Amino acid sequence: MSVRVIGVDAYALGWVGVELRDGAFGRAVLASTLYEIVAGSSGASVIGVDIPLGMLPDRWRAADTLAAEELGPRRGSVFRVPPRAVWQEADFTAANRLCRELTGAGLSRQSWALRPKLLEANAIWERHPGLLFEAHPEVSFRTMAGEPLQHAKKTWTGQARRRELLARNGIVLPDQIGPAGQAPPDDILDAAAVAWSAHRMATGTALSHPSPPEETNGSKIAIWY
Repeated sequence: MSVRVIGVDAYALGWVGVELRDGAFGRAVLASTLYEIVAGSSGASVIGVDIPLGMLPDRWRAADTLAAEELGPRRGSVFRVPPRAVWQEADFTAANRLCRELTGAGLSRQSWALRPKLLEANAIWERHPGLLFEAHPEVSFRTMAGEPLQHAKKTWTGQARRRELLARNGIVLPDQIGPAGQAPPDDILDAAAVAWSAHRMATGTALSHPSPPEETNGSKIAIWY
């Protein structure tokens, strides 16, 4: 039976996804909401998303700390995910204040900007816990390379390296990918890397930070790769 998976990355205008069929590129999709991609994913074993899934009640997540430690010069691509209550605040000022009260440290505006997509993804994850899982493209690429990547994903050298790593692992991205080609190159590469982890998840070879995952309210929180 064919193994179909999807890797999804959030970008400024919505979401971009890369579907793999038996580990090879199948298609790329563009959508304004994650719901659209999930609704059109019939037949996909799992969907990996580059967005935090699951928050703890009163502390930072171990997954983010462990992922950042592994990435070396790319550690800045991982942001710490504040407790659940922080995301339920209505504005940044209140959220930042509560984050300091709960954890002793503040919340970045960059993290807060992800709030709408984070809440959307978590609502789907809670509704379909066996379908969605969290991945981080830099962790995926680092695993493919066997070492931290030296060049940032927005640089020419960094993108060439990432495309090479994908191709080496059977994911050859065509130059023409339809409407999804309107998304920034680094986001398409990120979606493909998440799809690589999704294939590992579907075939039972994925690993996680932490291992075993943290658990809260019956949910398992981890970054899979």
